[in-house]
Amino acid sequence: MSLTITPLSPALGAQISGVDISREISAEQRDAIEQALLQHQVLFFRDQPINPDQQARFAARFGDLHIHPIYPNVPETPQVLVLDTAVTDVRDNAVWHTDVTFLPTPALGAVLSAKQLPAYGGDTLWASGIAALEALSAPLRKMLDGLSATHDFTKSFPLERFGTTPDDLARWEETRRKNPPLSHPVVRTHPVSGRKALFVNEGFTTRINELSELESEALLKLLFAHATRPEFSIRWRWQENDVAFWDNRVTQHFAVDDYRPNRRVMHRATILGDAPF
Repeated sequence: MSLTITPLSPALGAQISGVDISREISAEQRDAIEQALLQHQVLFFRDQPINPDQQARFAARFGDLHIHPIYPNVPETPQVLVLDTAVTDVRDNAVWHTDVTFLPTPALGAVLSAKQLPAYGGDTLWASGIAALEALSAPLRKMLDGLSATHDFTKSFPLERFGTTPDDLARWEETRRKNPPLSHPVVRTHPVSGRKALFVNEGFTTRINELSELESEALLKLLFAHATRPEFSIRWRWQENDVAFWDNRVTQHFAVDDYRPNRRVMHRATILGDAPF
């Protein structure tokens, strides 16, 4: 089958049809999807009723998979984590963030599958770090290019919400020990395309290292607001069995938490990446 790629906005986003990702995709399909991802940064597939094994198999065609240290997963397929509002507090997803930037090698990308949705609400937004960086003035881009920022696991996973039982506390403490705060460049170069993107996010970035605390706070506030402007973003209204695949190296996203007390269940397979530079 030949893929059909339909762009959805100037900044990022495309809908893909003509492929069944529940089956083993061909090398040609894999390469076409990868090229679409490089160009459009986030891809959407409608009507893909995949099970966790199929989801993990598809995601693994693009790299090794990550097992999340905090979120629950599918027992038989631990590479697929479960975001179920009936089980887990997922408020940390209702902030603009780039996944697992507390790792030395943050995610290349992620494959997210919609399993159970509220009747309305629960959309997800993505924003392009490439478009955001390119819209900044040349002097500011020049300054940012030499800066680094600290990313901290505890900013999105605070102890008071994720250490409430003895088992949760032990898991949190072990994750904290294995993932101390670390630094990444403020401007990241994509390892494949060579394009540059803003690489700070409200979910995990705590400060810009080379600046004073006051300067860091002011600049991060500006960058967080700038990076998520409407013209750099896209909003996806989920349907059951939709799948999204995004390039985590150059995007951030926000899961809108507007549907409580209704339930929302999503499965995510996260693909490991490389050290930002």
